[in-house]
Amino acid sequence: MLRALAVDDERPSLEELLYLLGADPRIGTVEGAGDATGALRRINRALESGPHGPDAIDVVFLDIHMPGLDGLDLARLLTGFAAPPLVVFVTAHEDFAVQAFDLKAVDYVLKPVRTERLAEAVRRAADLRGTAPPIPVSEPDPDQVPVELGGVTRFVAVEDITHVEARGDYVRLHTGTGNHLVRIPLSTLEDRWSGRGFVRIHRRHLVALRHIDELRLDAGAVNVLVGSEELQVSRRHARELREMLTRRTAHQGRKSG
Repeated sequence: MLRALAVDDERPSLEELLYLLGADPRIGTVEGAGDATGALRRINRALESGPHGPDAIDVVFLDIHMPGLDGLDLARLLTGFAAPPLVVFVTAHEDFAVQAFDLKAVDYVLKPVRTERLAEAVRRAADLRGTAPPIPVSEPDPDQVPVELGGVTRFVAVEDITHVEARGDYVRLHTGTGNHLVRIPLSTLEDRWSGRGFVRIHRRHLVALRHIDELRLDAGAVNVLVGSEELQVSRRHARELREMLTRRTAHQGRKSG
């Protein structure tokens, strides 16, 4: 019995999909989400629950065109998980099929949804969920961070990361050439990279000391310039940051002398 999540921002389409899935005997439970952000929160809870936990989700039936984070964006994020749910796209648009299957989608069902066509997608998901082997998880390389881009895994060198921005259960890694969204708590990176010159300057930001170009004081407020971005330093972190920058400057002075 599959545990399913249906995602569509149009309420009538979502209700129809929930009805059709609920009528399929291979679907044990089905929930709905009105946008990709809400779906992502639900999937995160499922992953924390584990594959056999009470909140687990086996397959996501996913619309593509949604405001904000769209269905393809969500599917790209899921490819970065160790054991993501299966994805079936349910959309009125034919022109995204190639991208969908590049993202390892189980099926691509066009609206208006026909009962027999959706049943075929459910069958494929049930077959795959029953035969898919567990995905091995290797130890992470301490010098690189794997990121997903268009279904392809790339590796970002830690030394190239200028700062990290918290986004809920995710972080956005900033480099000199772009940024990448990765599912990992900021607190985990703070612990992992504390000995590599990264310092917390705000509840939302972790910064590499070597990439701080300026420390700016303005009417009691403290900011740092990292490349072209000016980031706020919270009061609780300001003193520690200034001391660390002072020590770093003094150390560099001794080396050059």
